[in-house]
Amino acid sequence: MHRRRRTALTVSAALIAAAPLLAACGTDAHPGTAAVVGGQRIEVSTVQAKVRDVREAQQAAPQSAQLIKDSGQLGRAKLYDLIVDRVVAKAAQDAGVSVSRKEIQDGRDELVEQSGGEEQLAAMYLQQRGVAPDQVENAVRRDILVGEIATAIGAENSPQGQQQLNAAFTTAAKSLDIDVNPRYGAWDDTKLELGTYKAPWITQVSQEAQPVEAGA
Repeated sequence: MHRRRRTALTVSAALIAAAPLLAACGTDAHPGTAAVVGGQRIEVSTVQAKVRDVREAQQAAPQSAQLIKDSGQLGRAKLYDLIVDRVVAKAAQDAGVSVSRKEIQDGRDELVEQSGGEEQLAAMYLQQRGVAPDQVENAVRRDILVGEIATAIGAENSPQGQQQLNAAFTTAAKSLDIDVNPRYGAWDDTKLELGTYKAPWITQVSQEAQPVEAGA
């Protein structure tokens, strides 16, 4: 379980580390749409709601001013996160894996224990990954799902394994025909990036069984 969790967290960080910057692409035919992924829209209002949740949590936290300052591109980071959710879901479908409610709960319980409690876990995700408390469960779910994908395709927790896993995500991303509103940036299937922006709260990719430091 611990070995799989380390793999999940490491590769999840690698995916999330590349967040958005302005570039050119076109969803002008879909007013109010931030992106179209696999023929399904991600609405601007959905992105804004995610941002609002994070900002409210940041404002209520100690060192709120610093948290807000360090996440100035939060709207783009949240869109990236929503896109990655769908890329990971497609890669999981391709690999024939899924995650049960029990696995998610067990994974979250383990992280709660490691961090010293629910409040500490929520604070860690908010500070290190720009994730609001009500978004933590989805982040945990995706981390575990990435680990399941890695196991299914035989990707070890190594640079070679990372390349193998990224190749699976690239294949999934290409099949989804991702199109992003120029307001948010241009998606790169090969680099799994939305522009070249890197969220300020990212410091390193953790190799340990703990929440990764990435801008989810």
